[in-house]
Amino acid sequence: MNLVFYSGGTEEENLEVDEECLHLLDNPNPTMVFIPSSSYDGEYEFRHFVRHYQTFGITRFLYFPVDVPQDNVLLKEVFQSDLIHLDGGNTYYFLNCLRKRGYLAFLKEFALSGGVLSGLSAGGIIMTPNIKTAGYPDFDCDENEDGVTNLRGMNLVKFEFFPHYKNSLRYDRELRKQSRLTKNPIFALPDGSGIIKTEESMQFVGKAWCFHQGVKTLINT
Repeated sequence: MNLVFYSGGTEEENLEVDEECLHLLDNPNPTMVFIPSSSYDGEYEFRHFVRHYQTFGITRFLYFPVDVPQDNVLLKEVFQSDLIHLDGGNTYYFLNCLRKRGYLAFLKEFALSGGVLSGLSAGGIIMTPNIKTAGYPDFDCDENEDGVTNLRGMNLVKFEFFPHYKNSLRYDRELRKQSRLTKNPIFALPDGSGIIKTEESMQFVGKAWCFHQGVKTLINT
């Protein structure tokens, strides 16, 4: 299992996470799949993704929006690729589309079979046991316009992921509160930071904090 969690930020801020991510790939000429959270603006985000990774010498890319029908030929290619990237956006909408199309099981099998699965913000949250972190704090959360009630994620790790974290009292107040309501630690990362999780280890890139049972701990400087 090779998982990469991106909090967010600019290309320059994420270069170190990118490098660690690409080290997980065995294929010298990998195929990278881009899955947007929504087909709206998805192609624009895909072109941005392609231009960025072409600077690393990568030439093979697939675009796979999940809120529109796809044929089985492309589906087979996607899940035989080397890396699948779940992009950011509205976590509720993204999870709902993945579940309705039956793709969650495919993605989980891809990750458990050794493929590299990366997620930016919402994409990373979906890889965890649930997507509850998308729903708080009130002043900075996703709108659940689709009325999603099943918040279960892929459950590939035993922690929860809080992206775009800002080290401030109002964020901390909510994260301390939420950490008392879950048995899992909540890893809170600012933009530019990331987590690399393999079968053998877990590595934090950039600053990271852990909230657990109401206690805040700096775990990487």
